[in-house]
Amino acid sequence: MRTRLLAHFNRQSRKKQRAMTLFFALLALLALSLAAVALIRAVDTGTLIVGNISLKQSATSSADKGIDAAVTWMATVDAANLGLNVLNDPAHPFNNNNPAVGYYSSVNPALSLTDGTGIQWNDNDSELVMPDPDSNGNSIRYVIQRMCRNANQPVQTADCLFSGAIQDNNKQNILLPQDVCQGAGCPVAGQTPQIRITARATGPRSTVSYVQVFVY
Repeated sequence: MRTRLLAHFNRQSRKKQRAMTLFFALLALLALSLAAVALIRAVDTGTLIVGNISLKQSATSSADKGIDAAVTWMATVDAANLGLNVLNDPAHPFNNNNPAVGYYSSVNPALSLTDGTGIQWNDNDSELVMPDPDSNGNSIRYVIQRMCRNANQPVQTADCLFSGAIQDNNKQNILLPQDVCQGAGCPVAGQTPQIRITARATGPRSTVSYVQVFVY
């Protein structure tokens, strides 16, 4: 009888041990599963962040093309209107708003560039840079604003923000207007109205980047 009871006790003990072992094995498996999920999520998040940074850098680089395109447009217009004096001729293109090509002859504080209440960045108020999209998949537009208070007026009466006579940037002298422009349409020697160019690039994953420069 004692032998049978001992054998029965041993069988019950082994069953309990196997049950406890299974319980701890399931706990360990659950912990490993949670750790694996956390690791996957961390890797996915890191990959997403790196991807977003890459897209942002790509859009910023593409926006520089908008600045170049705007400068080229201004040079083309200037060369085509040498017979008009930008200082006092109302007919000069730089003295008049032309939203269809992204040019504004004044800076309107109410015309926001970024919050959606002013410039909408479409064909009615900005200029599209071709090809669209570019090789990086970004669409680029630019807006040119003459730094003047009064719109649709010649420079002399538009209350403009003028550049200095000459600037020295690390011993790299910027040429005076009279050094690069001759004729009746050139500004007063030593001064020229400042121009603000804003370029906007939109790309994949709703990426948006702005680049802004002042030229004269």
